[in-house]
Parts: sequence; C-alpha cells; structure tokens
Amino acid sequence: MQFPRGTINEITFESKALGEEIEVLVYLPANFSPLYKYSLLIAQDGRDYFQLGRIGRLADELLYEREIENAIIVGIPYKNVKDRRRKYHPDGEQHEAYIRFLAHELVPFLDKEYPTYHMGSTRALIGDSLAATVSLMTALQYPHTFGKVLLQSPYVDSKVLEAVKSFREPQLLDVYHVVGSHETEVQTTDGKTSNFLDPNRQLSELFNSREFTYYYEEFAGDHTWTYWQPDLKRALQKMF
Repeated sequence: MQFPRGTINEITFESKALGEEIEVLVYLPANFSPLYKYSLLIAQDGRDYFQLGRIGRLADELLYEREIENAIIVGIPYKNVKDRRRKYHPDGEQHEAYIRFLAHELVPFLDKEYPTYHMGSTRALIGDSLAATVSLMTALQYPHTFGKVLLQSPYVDSKVLEAVKSFREPQLLDVYHVVGSHETEVQTTDGKTSNFLDPNRQLSELFNSREFTYYYEEFAGDHTWTYWQPDLKRALQKMF
C-alpha cells in the first residue's frame, strides 16, 4: 500500500560550538501544517537512519495509520568515520562540543523554525552503536531538553556506566534499549573487535535499578542494520 509521503529537506546549519557547517536532514509529515504541534526525533547517524533505516517511509506509514503522534524527524549525518568518532565517542575531541551543539544550537533553531512542543518529554534522540552512545550522554546531560532516548546497540564503556550511575533525575528520562544476543565480537571502526553484549547487559541492570521509564530487549542478531531496521517500527510506536 502507498502511504502519503512526507518530505525530506536538507539544510545547512552554522554551529558555533563545533566551528563548522553542519548538514541537517529534516523530515516533515505528508500532512504537515504550521497549525499543528509536533514532537521531535533527532537521529545521529542521520543519513543511515533515512537510507538504511528507511525511517521516513516508516513514519509515513505509522502517521497514516495513526499509530504514532505527529513528529518531525531530524537526521544529522556524519562526514566520515573519523568525524563520527570525534563527535560521538565519549573520549572524542569534539564530544562535549557536539552535545552542546544539540542542546544549545540545534533545538532552539528547530523550535524557532517549526511548530514544536517546547518540552523535554516531546523530544527524543536516537542512534545506533556510537550514535546511540552520544544520544544517551546528551540526554543525561540535558534531561529537561531531551526526555526520551532510543538506543540501538550502544557502545558502552566505563564513562557511560558512570554517567548513568551519577545521573540525579532518572524520573525525567524514558529509555528504549535494544542489543543483539550475537554482538559478542563486533568489528569496530578502529579495526578492533569488541564485546558489545556484556557491557549492554551491565547498562541494562543499571537502568533497571533506578527510576527510569525503561524498555529493554535482546534481539537474535548482530551489530548491523539488518536487525536495527526492523526494530525501528516498535521503537517509534513505543516512544511516540
């Protein structure tokens, strides 16, 4: 069945925090009108979410079937593997600057340009692997700005676990978290092999031990879009 199609526009955005131009993809629903209010979903690895995740087509279907609330989806692509690591990895040189860009530059810009709700509970961040990591770290730093975070197979290290442990307001965050049961030997971009499953289980225990609104599942699969793409439908239904 063909669903009415939303539009995806590319805009460039000057970031003072990062000292560079950032390209942003903005999906507006087929029935977009400035008379309605919209929730916001911001995707790191933005081009991957639109191309490999087909998130725009999925939103068309879910909005048409009224299975999710009105939402604008914003994708932020990375320039290359090094750029991605610099911004997304907890040890990356631009990690803190990227988080500031999201909270202090991108959100005010989107709130000005589009009819969004100006509340943390209506803004979500999503990412896969390292893109999930920076999404989580941002939500932990700015829970009043981003009240929801969707994590697909996040990279988890001691910094991430510590950030969750020391987070003071778990009641503000709604977390969706999945990881593959076969993610024990993941080839990372620095050429190494990593066990993603065990640290994700540690992270899950931490979330469960606190007052987060939390959903967790281990899917039978590995660290690829083959599994993240089909998971997106449920992720959007649960969070929107």
